[in-house]
Amino acid sequence: MKQSFSEELRQEAMPVWDEIFAHPFLEEIEAATLPLEKFRYYVEQDYHYLAGFGQVVATALSKAPDTNTLRRLTRRITTPVERPLHGKMFELLEMSEDDVESVPLAPTNSAYINHMQVAASTGGVGEAAAALLPCPWTYHEIGMRIAIPEHPVYSYWAEPYREGLLEESTAAWRELVDEFAVNGGTAVREAMRRAFVTSSRYEHMFWSMAYNMERWPV
Repeated sequence: MKQSFSEELRQEAMPVWDEIFAHPFLEEIEAATLPLEKFRYYVEQDYHYLAGFGQVVATALSKAPDTNTLRRLTRRITTPVERPLHGKMFELLEMSEDDVESVPLAPTNSAYINHMQVAASTGGVGEAAAALLPCPWTYHEIGMRIAIPEHPVYSYWAEPYREGLLEESTAAWRELVDEFAVNGGTAVREAMRRAFVTSSRYEHMFWSMAYNMERWPV
């Protein structure tokens, strides 16, 4: 049976994904040894990333070629499944949303969001979906792999992913990627491939950004 386009993309990006799954940030979460200040940094930046993710979906929405695609993309904006989790993380980490709002984007986070926005702005729904897919998909697979740590914060963060928090989201984005790959030409598929692999690399960089608590040099 022929692989779907999203399966081909996953296979191509697998060396990057292997590095994600073995990242020390995640290994130390499993071991409950990650310093809390690194996790706070991660939560702050992830909060801003999800806002950027939603803005990219909105850009893709403006390019929907038909009502069905419009409806499916609208659902991806109106079901922010990770926002309630962020709210609980704020509570556990004694953070406020106002404080997090004032935190500037880290260099890697800014570059990642810009990459996705360029894919959506210069391409179509297919390119946008390919750029957006690695985030929910890698997190979904992390959830399938991660052991729930004995820790009051990290166990609460890991458990929803372990229980399939992003399963439906991953399936929906994969469906869009596969459909637009079939209907697009060679140039569209190549642009989608580049967008997917680049986003996968940014996913790895995002974990490193958090682990190193990346700052602007000047």
